[in-house]
Amino acid sequence: MHASLPPALDVAIVGGGPAGLMAAEVLSSAGIRVDLFDGKASVGRKFLLAGKGGLNLTHSEAAPHFIERFRERSDDVARWLAGFDADALRAWSHGLGIDTFIGSSGRVFPSDLKAAPLLRAWLTRLRAAGVRFHMHHRWTGWDADGQLCFRTPDGDVVRPAAVTLLALGGASWPQLGSDGSWTTLLESRGVAVSPLRAANCGFDVAWSNHFAQRHAGVPLKNVRIGFTDMNGRSISRSGECLVSASGLEGSLIYALSAALRERLEADGFVDIALDLLPAHESARVLAEAAHPRGARSLSSHLAGRLGINGAKAGLLFEVLDKAALSDPARIAATLKALPLRLTATRPVAEAISTAGGVTLESLDADLMCKALPGVFCAGEMLDWEAPTGGYLLTAGMASGRVAAAGMLRRLAAGQGQAAIQAAFQAE
Repeated sequence: MHASLPPALDVAIVGGGPAGLMAAEVLSSAGIRVDLFDGKASVGRKFLLAGKGGLNLTHSEAAPHFIERFRERSDDVARWLAGFDADALRAWSHGLGIDTFIGSSGRVFPSDLKAAPLLRAWLTRLRAAGVRFHMHHRWTGWDADGQLCFRTPDGDVVRPAAVTLLALGGASWPQLGSDGSWTTLLESRGVAVSPLRAANCGFDVAWSNHFAQRHAGVPLKNVRIGFTDMNGRSISRSGECLVSASGLEGSLIYALSAALRERLEADGFVDIALDLLPAHESARVLAEAAHPRGARSLSSHLAGRLGINGAKAGLLFEVLDKAALSDPARIAATLKALPLRLTATRPVAEAISTAGGVTLESLDADLMCKALPGVFCAGEMLDWEAPTGGYLLTAGMASGRVAAAGMLRRLAAGQGQAAIQAAFQAE
């Protein structure tokens, strides 16, 4: 079917992140002329940032568990992943000459851990396939005829396209190009957009100045967080997080951020219990805390008997008053369930990703906007979320492939710019 498509059909992709680049690959490999526009000087900027500490491509866990990470959107994302899952992503990377390996956590990385070599190989292949890149083109909407409008250093330009893919990202790390400004443009055209909210983010805690100044930037290793979610279920997870000047962040917090955010949005706060000694039974902690300490200070005693020092000791002194610190039972109970209140998420601009976006109900199965025939959406700008661990990247790229397949079907049916123009002129 694709071979019969006229070679001059013009497809526009707005946004040069992984979803847009993957769609460009599918379309160009089918012989479609693709023009990709991005407001920045280069593409893949957030992709490169994500790889700064080692690019986490995907995760090796079994498909049922992988799909569960997408929570209420699991069924929708499962359909995307049916065409491009974690194994397919690894094979795709290998096809670019970038080998991968599975880390001890089950996460999958490029063999050299770097994002830049993979992105360079990918762009080389896309350019060889005829994809044309237009940088410094900031999309500003459509004109009355449904043509795409861009602001460039040389002035405003318009561009007709047979079909268009918007892959504009969310609103996290806006300095890299995704600032969420597209929400009003789509809402004004009848596309439903759920408010963009921080995901995989830190949370505020009202630390004392003394604690924040002394312990900000210090990791809390081998801890367990427990809390009650919106449905009254007890959630408990172990791992590592980080004390920040404003609260808590890090991998353990990010993994729980969706459920924490939902409870916070409902109640205005969320109370958590931090187990500082998850490998120790409560009875042992009490016995060690109550052990005679002689002339030693409480800090020295807890450090020697239980290994509680640094930020963990600081937390204990942060939440207990002088009277409680003289009671071994209170100390032991607090070490096993230290109470903290999270009062807000950190700003969306600081988050790793965003929740909210174009609602999946406003799109058809091909990720085309029901209110804007010929306009497709993919990637983080859609209303879904996942924890870190490679899930975001895998599903984002998979959504780009789903949208590209839908664009090919629309082109094959002869539904191009004329249909877009008719839709806009009918308003």
